[in-house]
Amino acid sequence: MARRKVPPLNALRAFEAAARLGSFKDAAEEMNVSQSAISHQIKLLEEHLGISLFVRRTRAVELTRSGRVYYPIIRDAFDRIVEGTDLILTPLGSTAITIQVYSTFTIRWLIQRLASFQKLHPEVPVRLNTSQAQVDFSRDEVDACIMVGQASDRSVHYDFLFRAEMFPVCSQAFLDEAVTLKRPADLGRQNLLQVYPSERDWWVWLESMGVTNVNPDVGLQFDSYELALTAARQGIGIALGQQPYVSRELAAGQLVEVFPGLRVPNPNKWYLACRAEHANNPKIDTFRRWLLREVAQDPDLLSDGSAGVA
Repeated sequence: MARRKVPPLNALRAFEAAARLGSFKDAAEEMNVSQSAISHQIKLLEEHLGISLFVRRTRAVELTRSGRVYYPIIRDAFDRIVEGTDLILTPLGSTAITIQVYSTFTIRWLIQRLASFQKLHPEVPVRLNTSQAQVDFSRDEVDACIMVGQASDRSVHYDFLFRAEMFPVCSQAFLDEAVTLKRPADLGRQNLLQVYPSERDWWVWLESMGVTNVNPDVGLQFDSYELALTAARQGIGIALGQQPYVSRELAAGQLVEVFPGLRVPNPNKWYLACRAEHANNPKIDTFRRWLLREVAQDPDLLSDGSAGVA
């Protein structure tokens, strides 16, 4: 078996802190080392990888494209180390359930409903692990995950939750000022907000509209829909919206559809997934039944008639 090429841990710690804080100086203060030590560790990491991770400026640093891709991965890795340490040091017992979820889904839909689950089932503590990455059940220490994708792994049990339609959204002020925005092909003149872990979403919408002259990857890029939609709400550009992410903002007028009625089905669907051999685990089944009820009661979510086991 080939030896895994893991970058130096201290260099990764320095990179994560500097990327998160946007400053070598602040990273040095947080890690209680000199600024030159942080600079040295990041240079060591860049040499190890053979790429530049930061653009150095006079008073600040900025992530390169490679750095923006690498940062959320390293951040999630350190978060998992912290969570794993808490897991073995905190005696929650075997009744606790660990669920991996996307940050946007958690913030915009799940977290407001979890209080009802804990009230109904105080015997099943919930531990949420937020990540943009797909779960590898052969490696990751989670009981189940809420995922977007296809039910394609025979070793995994899938419960269909809902499907979604995708459509461009922006603030009303942005739309009012965009005088050249009359049809989908005009998006090439606008600032599109891309979610790079889900970069295919914009391409699917554009291809469905027959648009070939627009590249959504050249504008601002974010690691979650939460950030992209927040930027759209603030008038920075046009994001791709889909439920259950934008219902409140559409209802409140904070976001509007750029092309009303031009919605495209997301080819991927939302599932609750777990190892096939754990499908009948009592705590997973308890969470599954509660989650399916919550989904069924939300009028903004679209069912394709296959609710239940996929």
